[in-house]
Amino acid sequence: MKTFLQILLMIDAVALIAIIVLQPSKGEGLGAIGSGGQMFFAKNKGLEKLLDKATTWMAIVFGLLLIFVHIYDRFI
Repeated sequence: MKTFLQILLMIDAVALIAIIVLQPSKGEGLGAIGSGGQMFFAKNKGLEKLLDKATTWMAIVFGLLLIFVHIYDRFI
């Protein structure tokens, strides 16, 4: 069971990295902190919106898997 959870964790980590790399650059960098936040309020459309949601869900799954692996390792 522990090996299965670790394999799922590795698959999720690789998928999360791939999704983050696929996201287009916002082009702001640290300029959004000062006065250059013009693109900050732009709406995400199509693929960008899908990648944003996928990143959020994959990060949640990653966190939950980390917790499950720790609980399994600690108590079982």
